[in-house]
Parts: sequence; structure tokens; C-alpha cells
Amino acid sequence: MKMDLNDNNDVLSDWKDNQMSPCYWDHVYCEDNKVITISLSSSGLTGVLSPSIAKLTTLQQLILEDNSITGGIPQEFGNLSSLTTLNLGRNNLNGLIPDSLGHLAKLQILDLSQNHLSGSIPSSFLNLASLNNINLAYNNLNGEIPQYLLQVPQYNYTGNHLNCGQNLISCEGGSTKTGGSKNSKLKVIIGSVAGAVTLIVLGVLLVLWWQKMRYRPEIFIDVSGQDDHRLEFGQIKRFSWRELQIATNNFSEQNVLGKGGFGKVYKGVLSGPDSIKIAVKRLLNVESRDGELAFLTEVELISIAVHKNILRLIGFCTTPTERLLVYPFMENLSVASRLRDIKLNEPALDWSTRMRIALGAARGLEYLHEHCNPKIIHRDVKAANVLLDGNFEAVVGDFGLAKMMDIGRNTVTTGLRGTMGHIAPEYIKTGRPSVKTDIFGYGVTLLEIVTGERAIGFYPEAGEIMLIDRVKLLMERGQLQDIVDCNLGDLYNFEELEKITQIALLCTQMEPDHRPAMSEVVQMLEGELVPAERWEEWQLAELSRRQQYEMRKQRQPFSFSEESLNIQEAIELSTGR
Repeated sequence: MKMDLNDNNDVLSDWKDNQMSPCYWDHVYCEDNKVITISLSSSGLTGVLSPSIAKLTTLQQLILEDNSITGGIPQEFGNLSSLTTLNLGRNNLNGLIPDSLGHLAKLQILDLSQNHLSGSIPSSFLNLASLNNINLAYNNLNGEIPQYLLQVPQYNYTGNHLNCGQNLISCEGGSTKTGGSKNSKLKVIIGSVAGAVTLIVLGVLLVLWWQKMRYRPEIFIDVSGQDDHRLEFGQIKRFSWRELQIATNNFSEQNVLGKGGFGKVYKGVLSGPDSIKIAVKRLLNVESRDGELAFLTEVELISIAVHKNILRLIGFCTTPTERLLVYPFMENLSVASRLRDIKLNEPALDWSTRMRIALGAARGLEYLHEHCNPKIIHRDVKAANVLLDGNFEAVVGDFGLAKMMDIGRNTVTTGLRGTMGHIAPEYIKTGRPSVKTDIFGYGVTLLEIVTGERAIGFYPEAGEIMLIDRVKLLMERGQLQDIVDCNLGDLYNFEELEKITQIALLCTQMEPDHRPAMSEVVQMLEGELVPAERWEEWQLAELSRRQQYEMRKQRQPFSFSEESLNIQEAIELSTGR
């Protein structure tokens, strides 16, 4: 649709082809994640109508009035079986009115006025049994108006060359006819009276309800299915507590997919013909400030971030003591689980899949940092928070620690958040998160993807060692191939290994300003080589750091495991995850 229209005023600027759902675009409205309305009145649009609009079979309202759209009305529009309103008035449309519009059995409002349409009114309009308002005024239509279209409660056929029949004065150049018979006028009068009575009754009921609620004490006891309506999040679906209880088999421990600092995640299946698989995140301690903040943050941020490499929020549920988030079930769980919890009947992730995961995660973070509005810092980038769908497409998830960027000031967090081994050194020192702290975590994640190891490993000969430091040591010794996950054997590309390792080390530089932006990371992953000048800068910086380390080592004993981050100090600073 966007491609066939000329968007002179940029009203469709947020219609991005890399987003999973159009439900968050301007001028598009959804129900149950399905498009029901497109409303673009007076938007300065030119171009033509795309036949592909007919693929939106759940569309109920298509409103494009008062633009400068040309061409004909596609015959395919007759396939919009859910359509109740079609408003294409005040454009420059030409040609015949498609007889396929007569297939729109639910159509109530049809406005094709002030165009250049010609020919006669299709006889198929006899099938428009739900029609109550038709406006074909000021076109080039001719022939006779079918009698049944003169029984519609509201109509306007003026400004054409139409024969209105012998029983009417005129429909051309005269006043607008707003009723076709005494019966229809009587229906309008009866409807008006009924509407007035209904409003009075509703008003009385509203007053009685207000009086009742005015003296009603607050209730804090859970009732299954009771909603807390203080929280509303637009188009995201609200589930009842009972729906999710049934879906997860009463939150059975056998359905637990994972646990975190704020609760558990359960596998579930929604009842219905489609049996949709879901993941339900049930938050604990929702009455605490941290639990409530995590819930509000995750819903707010994930509803803003819509991208194919960002975990999509299906819906949520709130009761006075429950907070639940509903996501699509990721068939292949997380990258961490596929790397380290390999079952006997599951093959290890092959090299090409790992490279595709690395690129997908980078694109997701690039969107959060540079394209999302407002921009978002994830603050806990790691392999466990990169999920995998049925096609092993990487999806960045877990926004419980995320933070919207405040460009105007540097905010110091009240407590260090994240996971040890992925936390950037400057974050430990200052408590200030930034996009660069995410990039550090992404660099560590790249190394996890390549090695299959954890960010901090224990080795009998050396104790705890950061994965970054182990990779650097093996690279210096010319043993880069030794970092590759042993489950891969020799089935990997050495040039890609060298490139991915260089990118990871660039992302984990000690100085945050030296780290590349995520858009640069994406470019390097998509290109053949890491820019030579960047890698030379890294080598010089690493050489300088090594020299300083050797000088410190001569002055006082200093273990290899404490070289870069001082792990014990960092663990003491970090909050529980």
C-alpha cells in the first residue's frame, strides 16, 4: 500500500518493513493483533490504491477521504469480507465502480463522492443488506438508481447523470436526499427516541454506580479473573487470570521454562482452535517497589520496541496481587540453553546458525539504540537473553532491567544491575548505564556464541578467569582455533572466526568511547573484514594496557583473574539477579 502511494507529507514515515507488526504504526488500529482500521483522511496522499490491501481480511474500516489518489478502485476490494466502512470520497479516482463491492455483505457506510467515477451503479449492490449510508455524489455516473438503494436511511446521489425514478423530484443538482421512504423515516424517528431513552437509563445507572463506588472500601483480596484496571496499555491484549491459569496447567512446575530475580516463566497453550503456544512471565513480590517497577518498565518498553529481532509482547494480566506478561513461545529457548544444555537428541548449533544469531542480535540492539523512539538501553545483554524462534532467528528479550535513555542528563542508578561477566567496567565504577555498556555485553555474548562457554569460567590451574581474558591470551599465542566450541569440531570458517573475535574484542574495550556503535557492528558483521584501522587501534591500546599491567605486577602481586574487572569487588557491588 505504501509503495503504491506517494507520501508527500511523510505521514507514513513509521511504516517500517523490518517491524513484525503494523499495529504500532500511526493511522493503523488493531484488535487482537489484527488490523481492523486504516485511517488516512486529509493526509496529502497521491498515487494509486494497491490491490494488496485486499489481503487484510480482518479490515473493518478503510478511510482515505480527502486526498489526491488517482486510478481505479481495485476489483480485489470485494475480498474485504469484514469491511463495514469504505470511505474514498474527495479523491481523483476514475473508472467504473467495481461490481465486486457488492460482495461486501457487512458494509454499512460507502462514500465514493467527489471523484471522477463513471458508468452505472452495479446491480450487485442489491446484496449490500447492511448498508445504511451511501454517498455517490458529484461523479460522472449515469443510468437509473436501483429502487433498493433509495430505501437506504441516508443517501446522496446529486451531481451525477442519474435517473432517480418517477416518484422522486430529482437527485441531480438538488438537495441531498436523506431518506427513501416513509418507513425509513419512521425507523429513524423510532431509533432516535430509543436512543434518547437508552441515554437516560444509562445516565441513571451511572449515577447509582458512582454512589456505590464512592462509599466502597478498597479490596485487596485476589479473585480469579479480576482485573486491576488502573493499568492500561493501549492495543496490547489483556488476558484474564483464569485464561493464563488454564493455559499453564495452574502454573505447574513442570511447565517452568526459567527463573529470574523477579519470578518464573511458564510454558502455556491458549485454549482455542489454534492452540497457540505462549510463555507466561509471572512476577513475584508485585507489591514491592522493584517488582512493580520491573513490570511497568517491561510493558512500557516492549510495547514501544517493535522489530523482528525484539521479543514481541502478546499481552498482559493484572489483578490486585498478580502481574503477568504473555509472550510468544520461543521453540528453541535461549542461546545459552542451546549452547550449554544440549540434550542427547539435539544437535549443537552449527557455525552458520551461530553467525546468523550474532547478526540478528546485533540488529535488535541497533534498533533499540538508534531507531526506537524513545531509545532504549537493555542493561543485561547476554546469551541467556537472546531467544531463538522455530527458525533459529535471534530475538532479544527480557526487558526487566531496561531503561529509556534520558538525553538531557546522566542518571546514576541506585544499584548496579546486570549479570557478572557481562557488566562493563565503567558501569561498575560509575553506576551510569549507556549504549556502550550494552555493546560491552554484546561483545561478551559474541564470545559465548563462538566458544559455548560462560562469561566467567573456573579453571583448576588459574581459578576464575574472564572469558575475554582467555580469548585474548589464546589469540596472543596464535591458538585462536582453541577457543571454538568443541561441539563444532572442525566445522567452522577460520576467517569468520577471526572476524567475529576481533569484533567481540572491539566491543569489550576498557574505554567505552573506543567501542563501536551497534550500527557499525552490524556493518562489520555484514561485510567481509573488520576495518584495519580499528583493529590496529585496539592492538595499540591492548599493548599499552599490558605494559601498565606488567608494571603494576612488579610492584605488587596481582592474579590473572583480577586483571580487568576485579571480579570479587564487582560481585559485591552487583545486586542479585
